[in-house]
Amino acid sequence: MKTLNDFNFENKKALIRVDFNVPLNDKFEVTDATRIVSAKPTIIKILEDGGSCILMSHLGRPKGFQDEFSLKHIAAKVSDILGVEVKFVTDCIGTKAEEAAANLQPGEVLLLENLRFYKEETAGDKDFAEKLSKLGDIYVNDAFGTAHRAHASTTIVAQFFEGRKCFGNLLAQEIESINKVMETGEKPVLAILGGAKVSSKITIIENILDKVDHLIIGGGMAFTFVKAQGGKIGNSICEDDKMPLALDILKQAKEKNVQIHIPVDTIAADDFSNDANTQTVDINEIPDGWEGVDAGPKSRAQFHDVVMQCKTILWNGPLGVFEMESFAQGTIELGNSIAEATKNGAFSLVGGGDSVAAVKQFGFENKVSYVSTGGGAMLESLEGKTLPGIAAILE
Repeated sequence: MKTLNDFNFENKKALIRVDFNVPLNDKFEVTDATRIVSAKPTIIKILEDGGSCILMSHLGRPKGFQDEFSLKHIAAKVSDILGVEVKFVTDCIGTKAEEAAANLQPGEVLLLENLRFYKEETAGDKDFAEKLSKLGDIYVNDAFGTAHRAHASTTIVAQFFEGRKCFGNLLAQEIESINKVMETGEKPVLAILGGAKVSSKITIIENILDKVDHLIIGGGMAFTFVKAQGGKIGNSICEDDKMPLALDILKQAKEKNVQIHIPVDTIAADDFSNDANTQTVDINEIPDGWEGVDAGPKSRAQFHDVVMQCKTILWNGPLGVFEMESFAQGTIELGNSIAEATKNGAFSLVGGGDSVAAVKQFGFENKVSYVSTGGGAMLESLEGKTLPGIAAILE
């Protein structure tokens, strides 16, 4: 696996695929710069070597050239974060881009216009990728968030850099973190899967049953398991058609000596609203007209004990409707448990949109070992798929 440390970038132009698909407000100001900050170590390393950086990214889902999706809106923010003035060019291929790249001096950074202004980018067009490849000497992929897409800039362009391509720091860290959970992690290994639906996590569960010692199933998906085993779940979310699958997962886990932990009690609400009436009930005895919206106190205590005995922890998905303050406590307490285990030496990886949002919202970002930057890419890695953006560098 080639990384930045395998190259000397002195007098070289690094063509770097970054993921600067950041949220903007109506004044085109960046409201969350995490992805830009995450790319900084890679860019700074190359500049310190005496190289220059040509940054390519997408922003949103534009239909052709749309000013609101122009990367010019973020150039100043990127400059602030890097501490280097970032030059911007109004195209990503062709004469303008080639001239701007050719004129770039060591220590300078150039940001190209939005790749997705060209439909050839998402189509994985080879000619488009070749045009991009003319801009740099070494190709660096540092965009984990798009590594599961076989787009021109994430996968196809690597074909034109044989022996001159590597992973950036961020992408290398993502690969190593997932590898720690799936392959090399110290035992016992725990996976915590939450969220609404079993169907969205089936392939992950089936893939990780061979890798983990404990599996906590929380959030809305737990009710499918509860009902499948004969529990009364009231109006709680449930995928009835997935109940046979839930029973099969429990059977497989038993055969593989994996301990599955499902909530034993729940906070039930009489309405899907922050102001609903609530009661704590046994998870198998939720009254009609009520729905489970968060893990109950007994479940939280049990989950805490499981977390504290594990050395490698994957967290994907919240334990309740954490977006509503009244139903966030289970997720917050789980975060506290994982933070404590991490402090005691466990390795903890958080990934997937909702759990990352929860970690940021409740201040756990610096209390876990690693927070993944890629939602879909992270999930596909956990499903055991080889991501095209990663395979392209390894080839």
